[in-house]
Amino acid sequence: MQEYHSTHTPLSIRRIKALETYPVRHNVLRIGRPLKECALEGDMHSTTVHIGSFYEGVLVGVATLLKKEMGNQGIQSAYQLRGMAILENHRKKGIGKILLTFGERLAKEEGAEVIWMNARVSAQDFYRKSGYVEIGQVFKVPNIGPHMVMFKKL
Repeated sequence: MQEYHSTHTPLSIRRIKALETYPVRHNVLRIGRPLKECALEGDMHSTTVHIGSFYEGVLVGVATLLKKEMGNQGIQSAYQLRGMAILENHRKKGIGKILLTFGERLAKEEGAEVIWMNARVSAQDFYRKSGYVEIGQVFKVPNIGPHMVMFKKL
């Protein structure tokens, strides 16, 4: 799956480069922090996939899929979802759900059995509605806030 084009809205989703994710990550996930903090470990790995949601040709959402074993669960055929963000004025339009589904399909095509993430507690309901389940306890990411590990079998 290389691209997605909506037949009902001017929405498209496609692969992008790591640096293209920074403006959205900065406006949503790193507000008030230096732009350099938008770089995530693994962004430049050859197996890492960055995807962007474009509404009327403007980048409004991003997500990164990092090929990475699922921690102490021992699942090696897994991708970690990182840096998923939708610009505030484009939320509640289904863009995040479509972006997430696109990412899940890409990961499955690459042989992943699981997608997992360190989800912000404020985003847990969104991920639950998409079939993700929590593991363990809430933990704090310094300078960012409370998170919870969540996963979904593909």
